[in-house]
Amino acid sequence: MATYDSEKAAKIHRHIHSNMPSDPALRVKTLESLLVERGIVASATIDTWIEAYSEQIGPKRGARVVARAWTDPGFRGRLLENAAEAIKEFGFEGNATGHLKAVENTPALHNLVVCTLCSCYPFSILGMSPAWYKSTEYRARSAREPRKVLEEFGVHLDDVVAVRVWDSTAELRYIVVPERPTGTEGWDEEALAAIVTRNSMIGTDRDLKIEAA
Repeated sequence: MATYDSEKAAKIHRHIHSNMPSDPALRVKTLESLLVERGIVASATIDTWIEAYSEQIGPKRGARVVARAWTDPGFRGRLLENAAEAIKEFGFEGNATGHLKAVENTPALHNLVVCTLCSCYPFSILGMSPAWYKSTEYRARSAREPRKVLEEFGVHLDDVVAVRVWDSTAELRYIVVPERPTGTEGWDEEALAAIVTRNSMIGTDRDLKIEAA
């Protein structure tokens, strides 16, 4: 049986990303062209997978997890204690969620996720990571001046609200559980999931709009 060596995985992760070209879009396009040229994969197949992750798999999966946490105190407790195990109740296991931690926003705390090393991201429940999440500017500034970054996303926090920044890695990735909006009492999980945004599960969105339900 294969074993997981976290130290070895982290070392490999750092080595790979320290030797990659600087432009992610160029890397992806080059790899896609090579795969298509050699007949390993068809362009249509790639487009289908992109659509699946961006529109079907995530972030709708993550939204379902959040909605369950809002409506089921028992599940919320399991999620905060061990997110990787809790999401197995949905059948959402995968490499990107094998080492997952859920962090919860409160009136006194706001959580923000960044990957300062590269762009580690729980894509199997949040879908494709947005371009800005992978940008050097976001990765550097979120750790250095998170409040200013949040303001640029339209999140204005009172001074009494603390900001906690979580650095995602190949070994540990995060999902933010946003606060449930007032006025959603009695809503079912489907309606609640519809108002959960991808950005709120990263932490660049805070006050969810109930008009979307």
